[in-house]
Amino acid sequence: MSRDPAAGHTPFDDMPNRPNTITLVGAGLTGPLLAISLAQRGFPVQIFERRPDMRLTRASAGRSINLAVSTRGIHALREAGLWDQMSRIIIPMKGRMMHSLAGELTFQPYGQNDTEVINSISRADLNVALMNAAEAEGVKIHFCERCIGMDWTTGAARFRNEESGREINVDSEVVIGTDGSASAIRQDMQKLGRVKFSQEVLDYGYKELTIAPGPGGKHILEPNALHIWPRGAYMLIALPNIDGTFACILFLSFEGRESFASLDTGERAQRFFAERFADAVPLMPRLQENYTGNPVGSMATVKCAPWQMDGKVLLLGDAAHAIVPFFGQGMNCAFEDCTAFLELLDRHGPDWKKLFQEFEQARKPNTDSIADMALENFIEMRDRVADPRFLFRKKVELALEAKYPRHFVPKYAMVTFHRVPYSVALSRGEIQDRLLAELCDPISRIENLDWKKADHLIHRDLTPLETL
Repeated sequence: MSRDPAAGHTPFDDMPNRPNTITLVGAGLTGPLLAISLAQRGFPVQIFERRPDMRLTRASAGRSINLAVSTRGIHALREAGLWDQMSRIIIPMKGRMMHSLAGELTFQPYGQNDTEVINSISRADLNVALMNAAEAEGVKIHFCERCIGMDWTTGAARFRNEESGREINVDSEVVIGTDGSASAIRQDMQKLGRVKFSQEVLDYGYKELTIAPGPGGKHILEPNALHIWPRGAYMLIALPNIDGTFACILFLSFEGRESFASLDTGERAQRFFAERFADAVPLMPRLQENYTGNPVGSMATVKCAPWQMDGKVLLLGDAAHAIVPFFGQGMNCAFEDCTAFLELLDRHGPDWKKLFQEFEQARKPNTDSIADMALENFIEMRDRVADPRFLFRKKVELALEAKYPRHFVPKYAMVTFHRVPYSVALSRGEIQDRLLAELCDPISRIENLDWKKADHLIHRDLTPLETL
């Protein structure tokens, strides 16, 4: 029952208005993934999406930031039977390749071995794959349908067609908002005065740029690495694409001496790059064109409570808990929401009120934790990765993990290569940071590590991780 993309969106008159249908708002990444798994369990599902079908229209320039798929996201995709088909659109990244101001390269592996990698993937490619898979499961996706709120008396979701302006109420068994950080469903919940909401907008923005492929469409930099040009107050990163290009993202303050406000022309941006990212400039022949043509994006942390209303409406993914991108966990966290939701559904069945409440209780401490860790990781990426003492501590971390694999697991590994709850990773990470400081501060060579002291501290302060 796959939909023919050439057919366009479904007219309102042909839309099913079935009270037993699950309606999802938003056909980004999370909505189609959840829809696939619900359809596989026999639930009738439909998705309403504000944008036109991206398979028929060109994506907006500068709004296709690459993603890093890791263990949590892989697990969710595998549970839906989709991971194997993703292999053709991902590139494994084994670690960070740091580019110094002088152009010197330093590689820092992410994990203990080549199996502990993160995978670069184009957001657009993943979104298309998920929508195609959802339609293959019989999910109907209605495009150009803007959610304008809920009828809280009847529980119907309200939509306005972006082309005709016609409005409709859609009756459903439940409505799940997977419509991102600016969620229309959440905003309508807020109007009821029963939602505690906070939004912390970062004073940094981002702009997407491109490193061109080399001869024959080959990658001109090491393809199996995430490249970082850390410069203290700002940074440039680059993730590989399967077409030989690298998707680059410049993270820079909105205001100040070196900021998007001061770099307001292509010529000024070119001079700035020549001074601060000199080894990248020859790889970016369209730098000025990309810089002036692509918009500056903003980043924010969104927290709210409750995520659900009377067993009728639920927020899931960024709609409930948007985070900044510096731990590479936004999508992975949202996909893990799907995993947790489906586990509860399989346990309880469609007792929606109980399921929604338990889902929020289980997930909110973890999503709050990864939000905090993502902000912390921004400082690490732009500044600390260039610090020799930081790099030394990372070496000690890996050595401790190798010797005590169930007791001492680096916070990055707990978050990225395991499904340890984010809240546990945060709390254990704080303990491990204290241990590392005590072990590393007196020494500068790993050969001088006091293993007897390490053994004592680790067994004193850390219990074995049961979830590995």
